[in-house]
Amino acid sequence: MHQHNHVRFIMIVISSLFALSVLMACGTPTPEPTPTPKPLAEELIFYDWAEDMPQSVLDKFTEEYGVKVKYLTYEDQEEAVEGIRNNEHYDIVVLENDNVSLMISDELLEEIDYQNVINIKNIALNFRELAYDPGNKHSVPYSWGVTGLVVRNDLVTEPITRWEDLWDSQYAGKVGLWGFPREVMAMTLKSLGYSVNTKNPDELAAVKEKLLALKPNIVLIEEINDATAVPLILDGQLVIAHGWADDVIQAENENVEFVIPEEGPLLWGDNFVIPANSPNKETAELFLDFLLRPEIAAEIVNENYFPTPNEAAFKLIEPEIYNDPLVFPPNEKIQNGEVVVPLDAETQALYDEIWQAFLDAE
Repeated sequence: MHQHNHVRFIMIVISSLFALSVLMACGTPTPEPTPTPKPLAEELIFYDWAEDMPQSVLDKFTEEYGVKVKYLTYEDQEEAVEGIRNNEHYDIVVLENDNVSLMISDELLEEIDYQNVINIKNIALNFRELAYDPGNKHSVPYSWGVTGLVVRNDLVTEPITRWEDLWDSQYAGKVGLWGFPREVMAMTLKSLGYSVNTKNPDELAAVKEKLLALKPNIVLIEEINDATAVPLILDGQLVIAHGWADDVIQAENENVEFVIPEEGPLLWGDNFVIPANSPNKETAELFLDFLLRPEIAAEIVNENYFPTPNEAAFKLIEPEIYNDPLVFPPNEKIQNGEVVVPLDAETQALYDEIWQAFLDAE
C-alpha cells in the first residue's frame, strides 16, 4: 500500500521544417493573446464532516492567498448529497466513493483541470483510476480506512476474528450494527465468501437467509445512541459493534480493540469534489492543489488520524501515528478488502427487498 511510485514524464518536441516554411510563407502570425488569469474568489465554501479539516489548514490557505474558507458541516452523507441535488452553493465537498459515482452519473460534479492541481502526483497510484471515477476526472482522493469490528475483548469468551462471529448465539442482544443497508449486507456477503457487490440472485438469497438468522443477535446502534457506539461498548451494552478504528481511538480503553475480520474488511474512501454549480472552480482547484501539498496532507493526518493516500506526506506524519496499525493498517490485513460500489437499479431493488425483510423480522 505504501510503495513509492516514481513516474517520469518525457516530452519529445519535433520541429517540422515543412510547417516552418508554411508559416514563413504566410508571414509572421499574430501571436495569441495570453489569457488573463481569472481573479481568485474572495471566499470558498467547503462542505465536510464536522471536525474533519483542521482550522489551521484553512487559515494557512487564507494567509497565503487571501481567500477565506467558510467551513460548513453535515451530519451524514445523505445530507451532503441532498445539498448538492438542491443546488446549494458549495465550492468543495467531501464525498464518499459511492456517492461520487452517483453524482457523476447525474452530471452534478465539475471535471477537474489537473493543470491547476499538479500535486495530484503525490497521490499513490493504487488510489487512482478506481472504478467509481475512472481517470479521477471528477474527484481527488482525500482519506481512506476500513470498516470492521469494535470489540470488548474482556467480555468475550474467545477472540473475535471473523464477521462470522457476529452469529454466535452467546452474544444475542449484544451485537451492535449501524443501519447502513449496503454495509450490513456487505459484511454478510463477506461472511459467506461472496463479493460485497454481487448481483447473483442465488448468493443474495443466501444473504437473506443469513441476515434473518442474525436478527436475534443485533441491536441497531442509532436506536440507542445516534452519535457513536463508543459509550455502548464502554458500558458493556454492546460486546461487538460494527465500526471503525476511530471508535477505538475515542474509547481510550485497553479493553476495546479494533478487529479487521479474516474474511476481509470493507474499504471506505472520502474524496474532494467540486459541484457543477460552483462559480469558483479555478479557486477551488487552487485549494485542492494546496491540500495535496505533502506538508498540508501530513498536518491533516496528524490532526484527524485518518490515513491519507498522499504518499509524499508519509515521511512528514508523526511516527507514532504513521506506525499505528489502527491508523495505517498493515497491507496483509486489508488485501481481501473490498470497496462497496453503486448497483444497477434492478439489483438495488433486490438489495432493498432483502434489507426490508431483515428490518421486519422479529
